[in-house]
Amino acid sequence: MIRISQLRADVIRPACRLVGWHAPAAEDLLVGTFLAESLLAGDTCLRQLGGGPALGIFQMEPATHDDIWRHWLGYRPEGERVRALTPAGHGFPRAENLVFNLLYAAAMARAHYRRVPSALPTHGDVDGYAAYWKRHYNTRLGKGDPAEFAQRFRQFAT
Repeated sequence: MIRISQLRADVIRPACRLVGWHAPAAEDLLVGTFLAESLLAGDTCLRQLGGGPALGIFQMEPATHDDIWRHWLGYRPEGERVRALTPAGHGFPRAENLVFNLLYAAAMARAHYRRVPSALPTHGDVDGYAAYWKRHYNTRLGKGDPAEFAQRFRQFAT
């Protein structure tokens, strides 16, 4: 199991700071996203169970990854800072980086939320984080449950 304090201090906070999108509420939201998307029965999943497409500790689908690059991040100055977290290459980074590059995975999860026009929930608002995650990350079609997000956050992140 990943220690949440280490994930926050060594991955999430540095990734958010490196790309210029740090905020305490963003840290909490990414911790909660990890707990809701990837922590299953105490194990951290790097690839979606059952053969699904989601990748990395934030379980981002390659189609979502590519859409973020094509329609948002590829045209923003922060895109170069995110790209710098991956091996040098031409074009957009490959989604496979989400599996083995924790800083990149955290930066892309933050980019996913950053492109949402509505403000982040107030720092410390766990139920607000859960609703925001469901609305903007897991979506209404996803199987995620905001109550489970909040329960896991309260159990593991506080």
